[in-house]
Amino acid sequence: MKSRTSTLRNEKGFTLIEMAIVLVIIGLILGAVIKGKDVLNSAKQKKVYTNFVKTWELSIASYYDRTGNLLGDGPTNGGAAAAKNGVFDNIAGNAFGPIDTRLKDVGLEIPVSNTANSGQYTYTGTYSGSRTITMRLYNLYSHTDLRYRNALYLVGMPTDLAIALDTIIDGEADPTTGTFRSYPDNAYTTWPDASASATYIVNTAYTMNVP
Repeated sequence: MKSRTSTLRNEKGFTLIEMAIVLVIIGLILGAVIKGKDVLNSAKQKKVYTNFVKTWELSIASYYDRTGNLLGDGPTNGGAAAAKNGVFDNIAGNAFGPIDTRLKDVGLEIPVSNTANSGQYTYTGTYSGSRTITMRLYNLYSHTDLRYRNALYLVGMPTDLAIALDTIIDGEADPTTGTFRSYPDNAYTTWPDASASATYIVNTAYTMNVP
């Protein structure tokens, strides 16, 4: 038969120290889960930059180095205008057939996308869900620099991805300055709220330095 003292000792439950240890363990687990999600998101964002944006930038530069012409400028370079004039012909990423052909014609590889079109990329944003970003080779007007720029016009980009790419490319998240900006570049003074339904998708421009 158990003594009354033994019964009371067994029924007293957790001590404060034991409860504190449990809470610390739970906190560490939650922190690891959140950190893991951040790491995964960062990896996905860097993949978009490396496999999509940067790859197209390198393809355009390589094409210019080999031919002395701007990819997507006039019919001989896969463009849509009647003649080349030193600017992109405003071609949508879902119609890059002639451009893809020109890259192959000069011995360059077509950038690989995760969609059927080389100029489109599907990305799942933290707040926006799955979105297909369409890239255009576009000659865009900068409202802050007051001049036109040849740029990769990236339409329908999740805002959290835009902020990440701006930080990767320009070293800071500022939609009005640098090589990577919102478009139009006077639309925001700071990047909008990525979690708000009205602003979790933005359009951006990545300036090309060729020619």
